[in-house]
Amino acid sequence: MQTVEPVQTPVKTSPAEIVPVSPAAAEPLISAHAPAQDEVQRYDAEAIAAHYRRRPWQVWTRTLNIVLTFLGFALGIWFDQRIGRAKQNQPYRAAQLREILTRLGPAYIKIGQALSTRPDLVPPDYLEELTRLQDQLPPFPNEIAFQFIEEELGARPEQIYAELSPNPIAAASLGQVYKGKLKTGEEVAVKVQRPGLAERITLDLYILRTLAAWAMRNIKRIRSDLVGIMDEFGARIFEEMDYTQEGQNAEHFNRLYGKLPDIYVPRIYWEYTNRRVLTMEWINGVKLIHPAEIRAMGVDAAYLVELGVECSLRQLLEHGFFHADPHPGNLLATPEGKLAYLDFGMMSEVKPAQRYGLIEAIVHLVNRDFDALAQDYVKLEFLTPETDLAPIIPALADVFNNVLGASVAEMNFKSMTDQLSQLMYDFPFRVPAYYALIIRSLVTLEGIAINVDPDFKVLSKAYPYVAKRLLTDPAPELRNSLKDLLFKDGTFRWNRLENLLSNARSSQEYDLTVAIDQALNFLFSERGGYIREYLVEEIVKAIDTVGQTTAARIHQTLQQQLGWLMGQQPSDTDQPPAVNPQQQQTLDHLVRVLGLIRETPGFDPMRIVPLLPNLLTRKETQQMGQQIASRLVQRVAVRFIREYLVPTEDDLGDRNGGAITPPFPPRPQEPTKSADPRLALPSASRG
Repeated sequence: MQTVEPVQTPVKTSPAEIVPVSPAAAEPLISAHAPAQDEVQRYDAEAIAAHYRRRPWQVWTRTLNIVLTFLGFALGIWFDQRIGRAKQNQPYRAAQLREILTRLGPAYIKIGQALSTRPDLVPPDYLEELTRLQDQLPPFPNEIAFQFIEEELGARPEQIYAELSPNPIAAASLGQVYKGKLKTGEEVAVKVQRPGLAERITLDLYILRTLAAWAMRNIKRIRSDLVGIMDEFGARIFEEMDYTQEGQNAEHFNRLYGKLPDIYVPRIYWEYTNRRVLTMEWINGVKLIHPAEIRAMGVDAAYLVELGVECSLRQLLEHGFFHADPHPGNLLATPEGKLAYLDFGMMSEVKPAQRYGLIEAIVHLVNRDFDALAQDYVKLEFLTPETDLAPIIPALADVFNNVLGASVAEMNFKSMTDQLSQLMYDFPFRVPAYYALIIRSLVTLEGIAINVDPDFKVLSKAYPYVAKRLLTDPAPELRNSLKDLLFKDGTFRWNRLENLLSNARSSQEYDLTVAIDQALNFLFSERGGYIREYLVEEIVKAIDTVGQTTAARIHQTLQQQLGWLMGQQPSDTDQPPAVNPQQQQTLDHLVRVLGLIRETPGFDPMRIVPLLPNLLTRKETQQMGQQIASRLVQRVAVRFIREYLVPTEDDLGDRNGGAITPPFPPRPQEPTKSADPRLALPSASRG
């Protein structure tokens, strides 16, 4: 809403500057209010259809204008196909489409922007061009804007504002903005809606919805619910046209995210706000795409970009209420070093199931588990349950193996979405409206960030937050995601845990005590049975290995000190048994994990002590202790029987020759993997 470009100095308003307009003269500009202003305050497709079915001439006039505008474009595409240059000319046609949408007005500009996030509907070349649609139009006359202020607020502008800029400082498709000052001295931005806007948009929505229904019935290539998409779009744009809704959005956004360090949301002045006029706090600042100017203020632009990523992740994955239009003009760096969000007309919501589904998809992406990722797309409603996933799974593998590189944190989000766009266009994907807005939000944010740092990667900054959520969120969906991430084919992947801990400690609000508490709660829950079983086995192996090594060293020491072998030099068999490489690797991982925990900011061992009584008194802990003791006894018993009671072929040969080999020293070899102790002897009760 606000801008950093030089603006005219606000001046005191006076009756001479605000030219009054008679109702008769204003009528053509203000337009009819039915159904746009009074009857249809919230988007209602049936009410709009009922209204325009009674006005066929109005519908056909606008339809003819639209058809004639697109006719030359359609003939151009047909001619390109006839001469075999459809692919080569596609970038030119995409630019032509962008210009047509701009000429057709606000509804089509918004639709073009929405289509720029619909890879299931639009080829990639068109997606790229539509992202360049500018939401800017010439300003409308001041006298109309000032009359709207009087109609909405009940007083002339000079009676409300001490100052008001003589011309708008910004003009967009839905309204224009003036800089002003209240009688009480606060600087404000005054946003006034375009005349006749609602009527024009509802007429265009009615026509487009009718065309969408016809296309779904007659064009087999179309798989998405175009009517549903139009209804979602209509609901969003009607919310944008109601400035009281925008004010409520701003305050809700402030309640959720305004307490984050260095996030700023401007104040709404409700006494000077109504449906077509919004008065909010003026923010002095610099757009994030001007890093040199930000640095000149003494502000760290890179920090603000990272702050924007963190805030966006909270919007998308924590609370679900997110800013769906974070273009460069809506994110300002303030002289105080804060990131200010502006323009809350286009907001959207991600439901809890969708939020957890997105995190699960990230986990499966990290794991390169493309079978599970394809199932995620079904759960997230990108694909219908009856869709054949067989050809889609290898296509997903091709896309993500190309962009993942060495690490998920190194992915360029834009390159990933570009390749996904082609895949979604080729296969029967249906992109949900909420996801389209998420992609638009993140791609725009990454584009802004690259202006500050050309090597910026959104996902490298996002992963610490995802890691923190996986380690601390008690939601069952995320507990299962964590298990999927750390376990594969019955093996614990220590490197994944190290990576999670390393990334999570980079998140500002990561609390290690909470992570440990949540881990213990999950470990001793019904869902954690598999992990408890794994831990028991690993603890038994570790204790057994340490025990064998310690016993062998004691035995070696006794040999050396007591001369048990009558002065003979120790042989190779007297050396401590070598530790299994896999077990040594596990011990090394454990040491590194403990190091990461100690190095976590704010780590305090005394904060963990209160967790111990609860841990030790749990029945699951006692059961694990019994299992560990039982399996250790089994291992020792099996080893004793094999070493000293069951004769080997060498022993039998020695006995047949009249010589009996002394039972000492014990043989150091480890039982083979196939000779598992629990298979060799009956299992003892595990409690």
